[in-house]
Amino acid sequence: MLRGSCLCGSVRYAVPDAFLYAFNCHCGNCRRATGAACKPFAGMERRKLDLLQGRDETLIYGDDKAHDVRCRRCGSLLYSVVRDGEFVHVALGTLLDAPGMLPSAHIFVGSKAPWHAITDDLPQYPELPPD
Repeated sequence: MLRGSCLCGSVRYAVPDAFLYAFNCHCGNCRRATGAACKPFAGMERRKLDLLQGRDETLIYGDDKAHDVRCRRCGSLLYSVVRDGEFVHVALGTLLDAPGMLPSAHIFVGSKAPWHAITDDLPQYPELPPD
């Protein structure tokens, strides 16, 4: 199991090291949600995420089928519920343990911040990668 936490430690979660995909997302929503050039995340089925501590300390932005989960105290973006509520995108920066899967591509590069230069060799897609 991989452990994750917000900055202040009020909210803690665990997920198996069994991510199905991982990307660096450059869309405007992810940039605004993180305050960074991109959001490195890894996705898996929602039922596999176990919120261990701080359920009452979470702040939900969105609806049942698509929302961000943050710590109410420190504001850390922990994960996003996506794909009709069936999957989670775990913010990789909140993991305390190293995942076995790292981002495999940059997505939504067509709307990336003009001030940001991608300097690695990962594939880049204007939006989502092909299936």
